[in-house]
Amino acid sequence: MTTMITGGAGFIGSHLVDSLLEKGERVVVIDDFNDFYDPMLKWENIKGASKHQDFLLYEGDIRDKELIERVFDENHIDCICHIAARAGVRPSLADPILYEDVNCMGTLNILEAVKTRSLKNFVFASSSSVYGINSKVPFSEDDPINLPISPYAVTKRANELMLFSYAHLYNIPTTCLRFFTAYGERGRPEMAVANFTRLIHEDREINVYGDGTTRRDFTYIDDIIQGVLTAIERPFGYEIINLGESRVVELNYLISLIEKNLKKKSKVINQEPAPGDVPVTYADIDKARRLLDYEPKVEIEEGIERYVEWFLEGR
Repeated sequence: MTTMITGGAGFIGSHLVDSLLEKGERVVVIDDFNDFYDPMLKWENIKGASKHQDFLLYEGDIRDKELIERVFDENHIDCICHIAARAGVRPSLADPILYEDVNCMGTLNILEAVKTRSLKNFVFASSSSVYGINSKVPFSEDDPINLPISPYAVTKRANELMLFSYAHLYNIPTTCLRFFTAYGERGRPEMAVANFTRLIHEDREINVYGDGTTRRDFTYIDDIIQGVLTAIERPFGYEIINLGESRVVELNYLISLIEKNLKKKSKVINQEPAPGDVPVTYADIDKARRLLDYEPKVEIEEGIERYVEWFLEGR
């Protein structure tokens, strides 16, 4: 089977590439290596995969219609795992037009190419941010999605709706996976785990927005990949499925775990709460258990220990 992965040089995408290659499958990647963070980190992510005979890379933007058509013309794509996106809640407030253009128009380009071709499955990387200021916890896929509070969250929800439309009109099996704060090796440098680990290690100050009592459902990368791989193998007509650890962790506790594993104390600077940030994310994963046999295995304590060990090895 040949799987096309958009954003395949990024954090989650590169882990998925490695896992599929290990299974003996062919992988086609599209990635534009943009400067949202250091592109060299993305090249490093796929350094091993690039030597594999079943790996093919197209360097380019999902907004490029001609590129998307060329990828399909030159390859028989069985499945798409669409991960490419402008990521991050806070940056989307600064440039909402870019987020709309990349995340929505880019996705639409792919769907337009897919609608006239045979495809076994389309798996989309959505986000827990779509739940917005949802007062009910844990967050269930059946909850009303009416209060997203960032342009990033809005684009992810818009994509879910567009995917439903194309699934219905063109019989494209589609699964939208709502990721809950993925972390782990190769994690994006601006995200909390990677950012705090680096700054504490370097004896620099860390900015905490609010009093540190915000809570997140941190999900280790191996558990995310477990869910994605099964979703690829099990096509549905159209489903939305949460992938989380189903445990909430206070930011202050997360920092204490990083301190413990680095054997260093943090220098915390408390800032005003950031616009667009939600107070809590918490995944109801009953549906994932039922449809994907999903069972997260890595608790936050073990996940931070693994991450810090990987981080220190790279120093």
